[in-house]
Amino acid sequence: MNLPRRQFLHLMAGAATLPAVLRVARAQAYPLRPVHIIVPFAPGGPPDVIARIVAQKLTERLGQQFVVENLPGAGGNRGTATAERAPADGYTLVAISTGFFVNPSLYAKVDYDPVKGFAPISLVATSPNVVMVNPSVPANTLKELIDLVKANPGKYSYAHPSTGSTSHLSGELLKLRFGLDVVTVPFNGGPPAITSTIGGHTPIAIIALPAALANVREGKVRALAVTSARRVPSLPDIPTMAEAGATDQEAETLNGLLAPAGTPREIVDQLYGEIAKIMALPDVADHLNAMGFEPIFTTPEQFSARIDTEISKWGKVIREAKIKID
Repeated sequence: MNLPRRQFLHLMAGAATLPAVLRVARAQAYPLRPVHIIVPFAPGGPPDVIARIVAQKLTERLGQQFVVENLPGAGGNRGTATAERAPADGYTLVAISTGFFVNPSLYAKVDYDPVKGFAPISLVATSPNVVMVNPSVPANTLKELIDLVKANPGKYSYAHPSTGSTSHLSGELLKLRFGLDVVTVPFNGGPPAITSTIGGHTPIAIIALPAALANVREGKVRALAVTSARRVPSLPDIPTMAEAGATDQEAETLNGLLAPAGTPREIVDQLYGEIAKIMALPDVADHLNAMGFEPIFTTPEQFSARIDTEISKWGKVIREAKIKID
């Protein structure tokens, strides 16, 4: 059958737009069944709590269950690698924290590719570290602390929650920047690190804000600076590192949501759009602020760029400080 040229071109144009129509229809239908969010850490910690907040809101908004599945092990590497190998259909996501950016440089080998293995969706929450001292330490500002440590090489030590944590790397970044001779003392978590500083055993501590907040407010430790780019609402009187005289020292615990590489872009965009709305909800902000976190959302492109920046930044610190986990 021979069609008139105009009718033929009309039909061809319609066929060309068909895939786009199907993509829109598929995005509108998503999700058709429960979605699993892998949290590569044990239940109860900040990454788990934040993921559950997001999962609950996504469930309410999209009408399907978003189920959190904890797969801890190897500093988050096990669950992250499992998520990378999942089908790229939007029904498996992974909630990551800063170890995602750090571990490829920290460990001799990780079984995932942080750049090629995932489709970034959005950051969801951020929290800085706090540089603090025992009240007996004769330093009321960060500059005074730096001068004190320089005048007493090898005398002072700082506590941090674990090797490779942002708190640890913040301390190493500060040591590298100012040439400080201070002993690094790792602990198994923030609470024992703070307890050691409260007791005066490790006079300095660098701890993530959520674990430090109550002790700072109660005056058990003296906070000198936060490692965020701007002051945090929960400690508005504490200066940033830059305000305290230490530039290029920003270090934050970042929490975000990724999908396996190859996940349809319309699903990624749909999830990003929902997260942007969720992070603007007052009850979500109140919940996160009470934990010491701030809600945030970034486009997939912005998140991708941040991943590249964080990997490069902390990889350099890890190499220069010669930090390794086998």
